Amino acid sequence: MSFATDRRDHPLSMRLPDADIAVIDRAAYLRGRSRTDFVREAAVRAAEEVLMEAMPVRMTAEGFEAFIQTLSSPAQAVPEMMEVLQRPAPWERQGETGHEA
Repeated sequence: MSFATDRRDHPLSMRLPDADIAVIDRAAYLRGRSRTDFVREAAVRAAEEVLMEAMPVRMTAEGFEAFIQTLSSPAQAVPEMMEVLQRPAPWERQGETGHEA
């Protein structure tokens, strides 16, 4: 199978059950996209995820040693994350929406 071609676009045809088309059409509508755009975007995203899972991570011996050292070190709090985690959830806040809990 050759991937080299002069054409810019490549047709892709699928046979899908009515129920699948209905789900795709509803989701595409909610995103404000055409069926073609929605399916293309979803297929490309899924393909990229598969490729990323299969891609090996390469690093130097020194980089690997630093990576292992970081994983082996005690955890350190990230102040910005701690601040976010200590905030009350929106539904836990009183008086902001005019409704008291």
